[in-house]
Amino acid sequence: MLWTIFVILLVLWLLGLVTGAVFGGFIHLLLVLAIVVVVVQLVTGRRAI
Repeated sequence: MLWTIFVILLVLWLLGLVTGAVFGGFIHLLLVLAIVVVVVQLVTGRRAI
């Protein structure tokens, strides 16, 4: 589920790079949030193992 959200946000970020600066800043912010969530999941997953 989280990986799906990450991929969707990554695609939206790439579209933002193509479409211009209007939505680019918002999509970059979403990408940064998605990366933070993935890193937190990886760190907490390693502790559980």
